[in-house]
Amino acid sequence: MEIRHLKLIKAIVEEGSITKAIDKLHLTQSALSHQLKEAEYQLGTKLFLRTNKKLIPTKAGEKVYGIANEILDKLSETELQIKEMVFGEFGEIRISTECFSSYHWLPSVIKQFHDLYPNIELKIVTEATHYPLQKLLDNVIDIGIVSDQIKDGRIKYIELFQDEVMMAVSENHPWANKKYVTPEDFANEHLIIHSLPLETVTVHQMFLAPAKITPKKITPLPLTEASIEMVKADMGVMSMAKWALQPYLKNGAVKAIKIGKNGLKRKHFIAIRAEKEYPEYFSHFIGFLQNEINLQ
Repeated sequence: MEIRHLKLIKAIVEEGSITKAIDKLHLTQSALSHQLKEAEYQLGTKLFLRTNKKLIPTKAGEKVYGIANEILDKLSETELQIKEMVFGEFGEIRISTECFSSYHWLPSVIKQFHDLYPNIELKIVTEATHYPLQKLLDNVIDIGIVSDQIKDGRIKYIELFQDEVMMAVSENHPWANKKYVTPEDFANEHLIIHSLPLETVTVHQMFLAPAKITPKKITPLPLTEASIEMVKADMGVMSMAKWALQPYLKNGAVKAIKIGKNGLKRKHFIAIRAEKEYPEYFSHFIGFLQNEINLQ
């Protein structure tokens, strides 16, 4: 018998129904039936009695289920021990990012990493969001995800990805049919931002400040959904990363407008302390983060 057969038998017994076992194992009903027939053929006996949609274990099935638990538990324990040998000891990584939109994808990436490395605790330090580089130097965080670099020999930057920032406006807004907006277009607008200080807002820092343009009104609103609703009601405009804005464009009530003729592009970097000796699991996390972001 193979490991997949043991996992199959364990799932059927514990879930109590074919449907639940299918969902747990991510198999089709035909694949489940085929694998079960394989196991019964190899053992030369029935492992389950079929009654309606339920599979009741026979004495042989109960025996195999007991063995399956022992083997799969031992295998899981061995895998964990090997991961500890290869990828390092128990530990933690404290992370923050200067851009609140990054928190849309960061938790899911962290969860995937934790599934692979359950001994490494990953902490998002939201209070360091506005000043991640300073908090990095102060040893409040271990990794900062930033788009703004400062020249400091104590910090090492590793490129992560590039994205584009766009303006979200209502379908009835005067900008809705524009190919792109200029700094001057903002002079009489109500700009909704996620939070202060204004210097941390990309559209201000990279687009409006160099042109010495300040919107007529600026409102910090940390809730993205609330900000989108204000945009839909034509009560203001807001900037968002293109990838973060996509889900809100489906019904046409919100439009995405390019910022500047060439678009407003920004690069994101992983920032770490240059002279610090990080445990091996840090390099595995950084590599994992780069790979997952590229896939997204």
